[in-house]
Amino acid sequence: MKSSAEIVIVGAGPGGLACAKKLAENGREVLVLERQQHIGPKVCAGGITWSGLLRVVPEELIEAAFARQFIFSNFQQIMVAEPNPIVATINRETLGRRMAQDAEKAGAVIRTGTAVRRISGDHVVVKNEENGTQKITYQHLVGADGSSSMVRRYLGIPTEKLGVGINYQIKGKSTKMEWHLNTKLFGFGYGWIFPHRDTISIGAYGDQHNLPAAALKKRLLSWAAQKGYDLSREQSRAAFVNYDYKGFSFDNIWLIGDAAGLASGLTGEGIYPAIVSGKTVAQKIIEPSSPTTAITAMVRKQKRHQTVIKLSAKHPLLCSLLMEWLVFLLRIKILDFHTLEMAD
Repeated sequence: MKSSAEIVIVGAGPGGLACAKKLAENGREVLVLERQQHIGPKVCAGGITWSGLLRVVPEELIEAAFARQFIFSNFQQIMVAEPNPIVATINRETLGRRMAQDAEKAGAVIRTGTAVRRISGDHVVVKNEENGTQKITYQHLVGADGSSSMVRRYLGIPTEKLGVGINYQIKGKSTKMEWHLNTKLFGFGYGWIFPHRDTISIGAYGDQHNLPAAALKKRLLSWAAQKGYDLSREQSRAAFVNYDYKGFSFDNIWLIGDAAGLASGLTGEGIYPAIVSGKTVAQKIIEPSSPTTAITAMVRKQKRHQTVIKLSAKHPLLCSLLMEWLVFLLRIKILDFHTLEMAD
């Protein structure tokens, strides 16, 4: 492994790989460091939206697509339908492999099984089984290393606004994509049933401060059993979602995706913000005067979502009333389903 690179990207998720591909396509020297041995696996329901990525993701990566969304609250059940698919599901591992291939084809170098142990203003110290401990200097460092980002911690940026998602990926088939806004169980979060090709993602998302992971899991298991899914012997996976955005550009150090806190605190949506911010940061490195309107738009949308969160967190009754109001507005078509997405 080389001892220097113009741009070092920490993390080979969708954001880091999108950033690497764009940089490499423009002739930049890029090294991507991924601590896991394999690229792709992540706790994720795998949903992408029509307004976000669905239109641009290769068709063969789409596992299932849905022009109808079934939404359940404490007192209402509605179906939202559109001519085009509203949400589709993808396999994160398949997506990761494809994005890694594209980045390497463009000229980026990816090193898996390589953990960053220490960060300095011009170098990182990494460790892997093949080369042991090594110092790698950089001109730019991009933190694409998720909600517990080491790069973010190096910059001294705290993370207080965290969501938590718990997912079970079980064998089976279903034809309905369901969102369950059960405030008694999930607060201002939700439970989901997202069909994939040969599996079903069943999970729940909530705010870590409002509903800790252990309590969320217990409620998820109870709710799923009521829906006919016995998850007691299935393997669960959990992950935090960082929606505490405090900037993305810090001299020669950059943050993207969850590391920047660009996910939605309301829905947990993170793939679209990661890829868009990765491409935006790449363009800023290539051309420093380039606009950052895409990130600005996402931050604006995120703040709207946080307004709902703040109101919902004040009192359980207010949370329930607010969720019922949102579903009612969707029912009478005053509120567009796409308003809940991170894409404009």
